[in-house]
Amino acid sequence: MTNVPYPTPATPPTPDDLEVAQRQLGRPVRGVVEVAHRCPCGGPDVIRTEPRLPDGTPFPTSFYATCPRLTGAISTLESSGLMKEMTARLETDEELAAQYRAAHEDYLARRAELGDVPEIDGISAGGMPTRVKCLHVLAGHALAAGPGVNPFGDETLAALDAWWAVNPCVAPVACDGDPLPEQS
Repeated sequence: MTNVPYPTPATPPTPDDLEVAQRQLGRPVRGVVEVAHRCPCGGPDVIRTEPRLPDGTPFPTSFYATCPRLTGAISTLESSGLMKEMTARLETDEELAAQYRAAHEDYLARRAELGDVPEIDGISAGGMPTRVKCLHVLAGHALAAGPGVNPFGDETLAALDAWWAVNPCVAPVACDGDPLPEQS
């Protein structure tokens, strides 16, 4: 795909952003420090989280995809065997392996901006730098960092249909928490 909508400027989360992300995930969000990427509709589709959650739990996943359309499309790719194929390429393509190690270092550096958590020192996410374990994390990193930072994140995004074309991914809500009536 050539029209991936990235990057977008990271912004502090508003209360509305946190509510949307919670509804996208179907559970409360934790440790959110910014909206790392926004869908063209304006809603969050990747959030950035603290490396230590408010309850003290170490949390290595800095970039967390929240949009259910995005995560669903990525899950379909994961079920196709793409991660195994990508991991095999790391063993034979030295340039790709070096780019993936650089993505790992970028991820660690971005997480270190938010704090030091000794329990996860040197551990990034998504299987980096030696294997591909979670395309959601790699795509989230690519959306937040922009093209050319995470090669497998870029490849994942390029393989997706335009998840953002029909938006928003969750219905807007009124102040009372009920969905707004359809507009015509």
